[in-house]
Order: sequence, then C-alpha cells, then structure tokens
Amino acid sequence: MSTVVLTDSTACLPRDLAAQAGVRVIPLHVTVGRQTLSEGVDITTSEVAELLRAGKEKVGTSRPAPGEFVELYRQLARETGCDSIVSVHLSAAISGTVEAAEMAAAEVRDEVAVEVVDSRILGMAMGYAAWSAVDAVAAGASAAAAAEVARARCAASATYFYVDSLEYLRRGGRVGAAQALLGSALAIKPLLTLADGEVRLEERVRTRGKALARLEEKCLEVATTVPPEQGVDVAVHHFGWLEQAEEVRERLRAALPDDCRVDLVELGAVAGVHSGPGTLAVAVAPRV
Repeated sequence: MSTVVLTDSTACLPRDLAAQAGVRVIPLHVTVGRQTLSEGVDITTSEVAELLRAGKEKVGTSRPAPGEFVELYRQLARETGCDSIVSVHLSAAISGTVEAAEMAAAEVRDEVAVEVVDSRILGMAMGYAAWSAVDAVAAGASAAAAAEVARARCAASATYFYVDSLEYLRRGGRVGAAQALLGSALAIKPLLTLADGEVRLEERVRTRGKALARLEEKCLEVATTVPPEQGVDVAVHHFGWLEQAEEVRERLRAALPDDCRVDLVELGAVAGVHSGPGTLAVAVAPRV
C-alpha cells in the first residue's frame, strides 16, 4: 500500500529538488518546426530562448498525449509497487494536460488509482504543492488526502510575473483577461498574475524598473502575511534573465525570515515559449 506523487515539467522543479522530494516528473513538449521535443530531455530552456530570439523557426508547445500518461502510470505501478498516484498538473485553463491525465486515469483505474489535481497554476508554486503531497503521504495520508493537500497549497499560493513583451502571450492565446492590454502594449509594462487559472493583469506600470519593484513589493506583501509558525517558500523564476533574477532573489532573501527558502529556478522551456525571453516571475507558496 503506497502512493507516488507525479507532476509535470511546468512545475519547474530542478532535478535535484525533484529527487530530494521524491516527486516524479512527466515532460511536456516543445515543437520546433515539425519536431516534437520533450522539455528538459531533448531541449533545454536556454536553447528555446535562443530559438525565440532568432525567430527563424516556429516554436510551440503541446501536452503529453493520454497514452504517455497511461504508459507512465503503469510504469510507476510496476516499478514502485504503488497502488495509487497523485498526479499534479498545470492549470486546465492554460493547457489540456489535466484532461489527458484524467483520460489516462480512467483507462488504468483497474490497475492503479490516480488522483488528478488541477493546480490552477504553474511553476514552482505547483512544484512546492507536489512536494507537500509527498510529505503528506510520508505522514500516512491517503492519496485522496494528499491530493487535497496539493490543492490547498496551490490555492494559497500567488505568482506574479513581468514580461518584456506581451507578443509571445498573444501568439499562444494565453493572455486571458489581459487581452485588453494588447492595444496599448507599447505604452505600458504590465505586472501580471495567475488568477482563476489564467494570466491576468495585476497592475499597469510605465517602466520596467517600476514593474519589477512592484513585483517584489507584491510578493513581500503576500509572504509577510503568512503566520511565522506556518512558513512560506518562495521561488524566483527567469527565462533568459539570470542576472536580474539573482538580484531579485537577494533582495527577497534579505527581507524574508531566515526559515523561508528562496529558490532561484529557471523557468521551464514550455512556459518560456509563451512568455518570451526577458521574463521574471516570483512564486510565493505558504506551507500547509
């Protein structure tokens, strides 16, 4: 009797953290021309950033097929002897990954029970939630209870991000309620967030510097309202903007309690395709 926790590559969990947490990862796909490549396996984030900057080839993304989930669910059951899987994935409002996982879960239900979690987010807020699900399982929770822990942590989390250009979000149709910004994209530097599973406008700001300053302020506002006994984890993501991300991380590290972990994590290639080079995001994930 055991439970395995699985997430997808848009959780942006670095390999060492995934291994430390005991979280399994299924890759989403990056399409380059007619090629379909597995994120983090066949193509790196930096390679995708260079392709986008060059603009010579059409770059897109795709979800894992239901059959890939079926194969992985069966493999996990066979290799680990688990009787249940908690499968935590990026927002169904952004991707069809949750749908594919649910189709696969129905197909394998006589072999292994699968609890599919629509995180309503992506990035390390989802990665931390998967980690919490592992901790819940280790403490004796059932798969259903561990799935609820993941949902609760996702719901409590906040993610804010800045993009140098809205063009990549427009191309991918991922702008959600930020659609109205497109007409004035050159006049503003928007601070964006994930709300109700979609990309939404948080604030309109006139300059990059002010947008980044407000991003840090918003994250600190969320993090400092978490009771000290509860604790919070923070991840600074970047896509082709390491130097700026390091500076933001250092300022957040200095402003937050010592027991708050502040990770510096490269944004995944799939998310980067839709946000574009010059993306900086911060995920604030209260512990549950």
